[in-house]
Amino acid sequence: MTSISVAMMLLTMCITVVVFHGLFSEQVMEDLKTHVHILKSTEAVLEYVEKDFDPQIDNLRITVIDSDGKVIYDSNADIGTMENHGNRPEVHEALEKGSGEAKRKSSTLDKTTYYYAEKMSDGRVIRVAKEVLSIWQFCFNILPILMAEMLLTVVICLVASKLLAKRLVEPIEQMAQHLDDDQVLESYEEIQPFLDKIHSQHKALKKSANMRQDFTANVSHELKTPLAAISGYAELIETGIAKEKDIKHFASEIHKSANRLLSLINDIIELSQLDVMDGNMEKAPVDLSDEAQNCVEMLQMHAEKHKITLLAKDIEKNCIIYGNQNMIQEILYNLCDNAIRYNKPKGHVWVSVFEKDSKIILRVKDDGIGIAPKEQERIFERFYRVDKARSKKTGGTGLGLAIVKHIAEQHNAEIVIKSEIGQGTVISIEFTKIEKDA
Repeated sequence: MTSISVAMMLLTMCITVVVFHGLFSEQVMEDLKTHVHILKSTEAVLEYVEKDFDPQIDNLRITVIDSDGKVIYDSNADIGTMENHGNRPEVHEALEKGSGEAKRKSSTLDKTTYYYAEKMSDGRVIRVAKEVLSIWQFCFNILPILMAEMLLTVVICLVASKLLAKRLVEPIEQMAQHLDDDQVLESYEEIQPFLDKIHSQHKALKKSANMRQDFTANVSHELKTPLAAISGYAELIETGIAKEKDIKHFASEIHKSANRLLSLINDIIELSQLDVMDGNMEKAPVDLSDEAQNCVEMLQMHAEKHKITLLAKDIEKNCIIYGNQNMIQEILYNLCDNAIRYNKPKGHVWVSVFEKDSKIILRVKDDGIGIAPKEQERIFERFYRVDKARSKKTGGTGLGLAIVKHIAEQHNAEIVIKSEIGQGTVISIEFTKIEKDA
């Protein structure tokens, strides 16, 4: 702020000096013309020539030159020592055109002399001259005033900038000290959007940190359970405490726990990869109709094992979306797997793919246990289970729908859920449609 002010003052001074010096020069020349006209009209110059004396008019130098260039009178010099002035620009111009003007700078005196000459009726030339300070001397004369003004400006700028800076950062400092406070901080209009953004980002970071902390705690707990089971059964077999008829049962439990552990690890790895991916994935046109049909066929045995009827219903052809094929397959698998696991005996699962309002909709519907309204917003949280006992019994990890939500966000797809307790659940994912040859 101070530097800009000083720079602008210097620039203003330079422009002012140049402009005023130019105006001053024009005024000096006009004054010289006026003096010549007065001398001519009053014929006072004839008296100076005849009586040979110095008039002392405004420090003017008056010179009278004959038509052949010979100086016949000069108020400031001895005419006997003066050379012929016929070749002087202002004199030469006056003899030819009636009047002439010129200015010459003296390098020794650092002054500029202005000349104006005019031809009289008798053929002689009257010339007046006046010395004027150079532009540098003009600057030097106003330098003390400029320095005082600059010093005052620097002091004012330093004080003002300090107060202004304090005023500018005060809301930011307050926010930094009260990031967790939801109370609206007082600030000026221009910075309010910035403060709101920082506050919201802080909340998001804090929420993310809490989620990661909860996730770590849940992971530890979820991994500990199958590991404890594996370790316990293995110890019974190793120490010989287990009877031979129980070894097969213990081995089966170890196998189940190991599979559960592998499923947990795979889902955790996949979620971690989705977290760092942030939209940076390979995408290509994917036929959602074909993928849905393949998923239904692949999970038939899994559904039969749980005594569930899995059906492909209303799957329209050529429903093309733009996405990652592996991730789309993961969405289909997790939605269908959840619908099978959280279902009633002899229940049904229907998978549909269709186009509606320029959207490609994947819908998985079941007639299972349903989800309470207060729990519908939480089912996509990591390790959240509607029925914890059923989830562990069926081998669910509690991460399937969290993975679905992540993948849907990566594809800018919207998830819509409708469910009633005891009536079943419908989960729809709405994708943006593209043409098949896109």
